[in-house]
Amino acid sequence: MIYRIYYEGKRKFALPIKNREELMALRNSQQNLENLSKARRGDEKAKAGLLQLAYNIGHADGLIAGCKSIGSFFFHDVDCYDSEHSERIKNLILEKKDEIGLRMLERSASGGWHLVCERRPGTTILENQVRVATVLKVEMDTGAKDLQRVVFSTGGSEDDLPYLDDCLFTEPMSAEECEAEYKRLSERQQRGEEDVPAGAKKANKHYRPWEEDGATEPRHQGNTEPRNQGNTEPRNQETTEPAKQDSRESATPAPFPTHYHGIPFADIIAKYWEVNNRGFEPTRGDRDTLTYQLACDLRHICGRSFEWLDQVIPCYDGFPVEEKRAKIRSALSSEFNGFPIRLRNTLSAFEMEKGQWKMENVKWKMDNGEWEMDDEQLSAISPQLSGKRMPQGVRDSIEAVGPALAMPVLTAICPAIGMLATGVRLDVHGQKKGLNLISYIAGDFASGKGQIDPVIDAWTGEVRAQDMMYQMQEDEWRRKKRAAKNKKEQPEEPKLPVRCLPLNNTVANLAERLSNTEGKHAFSFTPEADTVAQKWKSAMSDFSVMLRQSYDGSKYEREARSADAVNVHIEKLLWNVTLCGTPDALYRVVSNYTDGFQSRIAVARTPDNTFLPLEDKPHVLTDRQQDHIRQVAHLLPLMQGDVVLPKLEAKGREWVERIRLETMKNDDRTRARQRFRICVTAQRMTCCLMLCKVAEQLIQKHGMSGAEKLLKQRPDLWQTMLQKAQTPQLLEAYDVIADYLMETALYFFRDRIEAAFQSRDYRGNNDRQRMGKNDSIFERLDVEFSFEEALQHSVAVKGAGVSRNNARQMLKNWRKQGLIVQTEAGRYRKVERLESRV
Repeated sequence: MIYRIYYEGKRKFALPIKNREELMALRNSQQNLENLSKARRGDEKAKAGLLQLAYNIGHADGLIAGCKSIGSFFFHDVDCYDSEHSERIKNLILEKKDEIGLRMLERSASGGWHLVCERRPGTTILENQVRVATVLKVEMDTGAKDLQRVVFSTGGSEDDLPYLDDCLFTEPMSAEECEAEYKRLSERQQRGEEDVPAGAKKANKHYRPWEEDGATEPRHQGNTEPRNQGNTEPRNQETTEPAKQDSRESATPAPFPTHYHGIPFADIIAKYWEVNNRGFEPTRGDRDTLTYQLACDLRHICGRSFEWLDQVIPCYDGFPVEEKRAKIRSALSSEFNGFPIRLRNTLSAFEMEKGQWKMENVKWKMDNGEWEMDDEQLSAISPQLSGKRMPQGVRDSIEAVGPALAMPVLTAICPAIGMLATGVRLDVHGQKKGLNLISYIAGDFASGKGQIDPVIDAWTGEVRAQDMMYQMQEDEWRRKKRAAKNKKEQPEEPKLPVRCLPLNNTVANLAERLSNTEGKHAFSFTPEADTVAQKWKSAMSDFSVMLRQSYDGSKYEREARSADAVNVHIEKLLWNVTLCGTPDALYRVVSNYTDGFQSRIAVARTPDNTFLPLEDKPHVLTDRQQDHIRQVAHLLPLMQGDVVLPKLEAKGREWVERIRLETMKNDDRTRARQRFRICVTAQRMTCCLMLCKVAEQLIQKHGMSGAEKLLKQRPDLWQTMLQKAQTPQLLEAYDVIADYLMETALYFFRDRIEAAFQSRDYRGNNDRQRMGKNDSIFERLDVEFSFEEALQHSVAVKGAGVSRNNARQMLKNWRKQGLIVQTEAGRYRKVERLESRV
């Protein structure tokens, strides 16, 4: 019998579904299909609105809590990592449907499969789940054996529901039989007679029963043949035995690719250790940690497939295969934070090392004496941020430094673009602010940071040329002042709007310069961040305050009593800054981790080129690229006004929500706090790319002079075009930028941020603990759990400093967000876990 679940308050009730027509009407209802569509697009809240069904229970009296009546059928869940894997599992299930007693097959909202099979009399749900998993050779979740299991169901199309047996709508057992069966099975469990491997009774989401105790065939208990019900055809010996004979062959997955874009995985892994572990492979002392790290990174190019990772990752230094597989499972269940920089650097090392792409579909070509790549080649580097898919100016900047420095150069030029587009104000979360950006390019010495300098000069060339005229006027004033040193009449000091400001300056002089920019953005760039650390050593707090206020575009004031001292009153401080330097200098520039300065800086990291050979044809900024950049830079100041980009705003909110849900499961407050300003920074950077796209379109259609004339004649034209510039490619770039900024921020600052908040000098919350673990507290817990269990797992993940109040607050947050519900005093049940399984 199938039961439909409904709620009265927080209490869960069940109603039997009498026939196929009633079930299909529920599955195909407009509300269910709309929620399904949203859920498959990643809307977590929509999953809660899907149709909920139960299959394990027998005759329910309405209230499902406390039900002690087991039914003739049981639910089984199969996770799939990609569409190819899903189709292969579907065919296997249908091939083995008689052997496993299949009565219904349903595609889940996440792309996996829900099975409803006939329970063999005298056997528990867990025994039957082990049997099915063993026949199909698929992983099972040992926490999904509870009687009141609820399933979020999908639509009634053939794609979502490829198999349905009408026997599900019959009542093969009476209510008394169902309750008596439940009592007998409970007594068997208490006596320890449940015939399953020992590992099946432990909490394991990716359990493989056939690999324990040498089990290779399904275990049998009681009646070995499911009863013939409904329209199921009877089975005979001829149909049953062949299925048993070839069960292992058909369940064994087909070999996965051994190459990634033409590079053997063995070579990728060898290069991975060379780039990230000084060439040393994992040993007995570190193989646990390093195997887990390798699996976390390789899952991004192995389709998130357990079988694929199991195939390519070796067992290092005598690592038992089951322990290696346990590390792979843990890696697959950990949160995803964008394409990992360790793997990115590894793949980049291949392109630089060989002087040509070691990919089957990539060939270099010579064009006008310059090495260049076509669209496909650049999209192979990074689909969203490849040079050829970027707009003019940005594309040329990436080509000038090479694909390995794509993210660093993009992070460096966006503050310059924001300075040029000084009249543009972007609406982010309802607040209109300029494109105020601060960036830091961190890398070891000789890591390629110097290649960015000429690119920055190209973007700011026109502004610096204007500044040179102002500086000549200042030089003339100084000459006259020296000549009139002892005269009564002194030449009046000019207030000139110099916008490119050196950082080798005093607080007073810089403040005065910033007050004279006539309401336009100023810009500062230094190839050596130590300039700031040394010059501002005694006034680093002033530097931090000025940059924080410039990021927000807020008021800045500086007063002094002396008439000769600098007094400034800036209504909106507009100052964009790009710094390059070593990680050591970064920590001297950013030394306070609780005042908000760190979260306002976009940090990029140059790849490790320690062991790379010199390139035969180094990347340099060509005259053609420089001209393209200057064309865009000339048009950006002509764009002035406020703009609302609804698609970009939606993208930002979607990213913030994804990070919120991921971090809440693991109580990762550091990462959760970073997301707020990273979202704003990434939106501003993406808007800079879109403005360049508008400039490119105008240049291509009207030429340089025509584009300039058109922007002056139609001041609002760029705003209309900017709406259309919200293309899928540039919106996808937002995710890459945001994930990258999050990754680098945590890479450089996580430990320091958490230490600062834990310090007794910080009066916020002295109970904060270091949150660097990838293991999720939420995922460790069973579907039903107690407060004490939540406290124990919190201590296991976060350390002994976790208090009972910490655990209560964590559970309170989960309840508010609908991740769990409280069933009774001190006991809870997951809701989100059920949602994520469909």
